[in-house]
Amino acid sequence: MEKLISVNSEEYKIIKLLGKGKGGYSYLAEKEGNQYVLKQIHHEPCSYYTFGNKIEAERNDYQRLLNAGIRIPKMVDIDIENERIVKEYIDGETIFEMVKNDISVLPYLKQIRQMAHTAKSAGLNIDYFPTNFVVQNGIIYYIDYECNNYSDEWNFENWGIKYWSKTPEFLEYAAQNK
Repeated sequence: MEKLISVNSEEYKIIKLLGKGKGGYSYLAEKEGNQYVLKQIHHEPCSYYTFGNKIEAERNDYQRLLNAGIRIPKMVDIDIENERIVKEYIDGETIFEMVKNDISVLPYLKQIRQMAHTAKSAGLNIDYFPTNFVVQNGIIYYIDYECNNYSDEWNFENWGIKYWSKTPEFLEYAAQNK
């Protein structure tokens, strides 16, 4: 039996779970032969992050990222009442998968540093964790919509880079999240 999820009266067939983040579950979904990411917001506790209204934050952060010029998937639809978002699907490996599988991410460090510079220039930090970046045709995309006001503590060089190679931090996370 296939699972269908409705977003503003449009039915999407769920193909598989792509991942769970601190704000929601992301599924690969299909409609009329096209693939999308359908994100369902959850309200499970998160010990290291405090949320306000998650669906409004997603909508606002999407606009902030667009305005800043960060390369992100297009938001196709948003269902405020049911807390669901449909995004363009960017097909490719995540930086996390590449690091885990010993594929060099060196070719993407210049791109992520440029993206970090763009974000900082707009007064933003994005979530530099490597599961949030997909490589498609040699180009990295930030597939999350989370962003926060800029702070040195959470920028790429001080925090994110710790997870872009097999550092102790990366290996600990990978061991705890098999």
